[in-house]
Amino acid sequence: MMINRRSIPVGTIILTVVVLLGLVTMILRYIYGLGATTNMSDGRAWGLWISFDLYCGVALAAGGFTLAGIVYIFGREKYHTVARPAILTAFLGYTLVILALLVDLGEPWYIWRFLFNWNIHSPLFEVSVCVMTYTLVLALEFSPAVFERLSNLDFPVIRRFNWRIPLRVIRTIQIPLVIAGIVLSTLHQSSLGSMLLMMPETLHPLWYTPILPILFLFSAVAVGPAMVMFESTLSSRVFGHKLGLDVMSGLGKATAYVLGLYLLLKIVDLLARGDLALVATAYPQNLLWWGEIVIGVILPIIFFSMPSVRKSRTMLFWSAVLVVLGLVFNRFNVSMLALEIRPGFTYIPHWMEFAISAALVADAMLVIFLAHRLLPMHEEEEAAAESG
Repeated sequence: MMINRRSIPVGTIILTVVVLLGLVTMILRYIYGLGATTNMSDGRAWGLWISFDLYCGVALAAGGFTLAGIVYIFGREKYHTVARPAILTAFLGYTLVILALLVDLGEPWYIWRFLFNWNIHSPLFEVSVCVMTYTLVLALEFSPAVFERLSNLDFPVIRRFNWRIPLRVIRTIQIPLVIAGIVLSTLHQSSLGSMLLMMPETLHPLWYTPILPILFLFSAVAVGPAMVMFESTLSSRVFGHKLGLDVMSGLGKATAYVLGLYLLLKIVDLLARGDLALVATAYPQNLLWWGEIVIGVILPIIFFSMPSVRKSRTMLFWSAVLVVLGLVFNRFNVSMLALEIRPGFTYIPHWMEFAISAALVADAMLVIFLAHRLLPMHEEEEAAAESG
């Protein structure tokens, strides 16, 4: 029997290869230790895994709590169709952050010890508790999609269970779950900035500020809707679920307001600390600062404020891409590029560091692909499942 070579999309094959390469790299890390898979040294506090997998990964998963709050707390039902994909993306983001930490930690088999050895004065302890708890909350928030699918399967073993019972239970506690998710996200998004407050002599003054936790929170809130626009546009091209233009336009307009407030906080903070002149004189760090501000803040504010842009799906998509790139730029600045390195040391990430990070992203994309294929991911599919 001949095999239809087109039955599996090329993109899926590529993602699978990337995941397998990352899996092999992870195995090598556990066999031979960190030294064989990373170029980290005592001269650099953090490397690619912390900057990308943790600092960027947590922030880019902010669409879960922002969209859940918009839909279930503020009652903006027109955004309901993107709430479930946003929650799934957030859940995958936090799950992959945990997996990345299991690779990055020197002795990952001790990751559980923070549960029994509380250091309430440590921002990292707060981040650990909130990430663990919020991952569970996200799993519960997304579970209705799984229960809806299970309740409509015809397999004899699965049909023995009444999946409508846990579905009703989750829907009964949905609002408390959303509130818990918002509280937890607010805590740990800001606490990632609090961790950097312990580095006053290491982080450059352009970024080091007592309000860094607040800036972290506002930038995460801003990137949440942008990530939803970014992901929804890509999924519409792959799966045909086209997001309403009014929804994308509304998200873009809201993003512009949050970015404007974020920019105002940045400027006022520099003025209050007497460091505003550094944006012109602190070469080359000022180029990094201007890069993240122009790419991720100023240009998106201009574009999202233009009615012609908000009427174009393509322009909205690329404006959202700028916000995402700006957020990634900022997180790399504060956690790597703007951190001093000890004299005599250099750091260029090992190819295995890139391989593992790429594998985590590819893994998330494959799960999202399967979810769109197998689960009711949008409002109209949920209604169909109810009527079925």
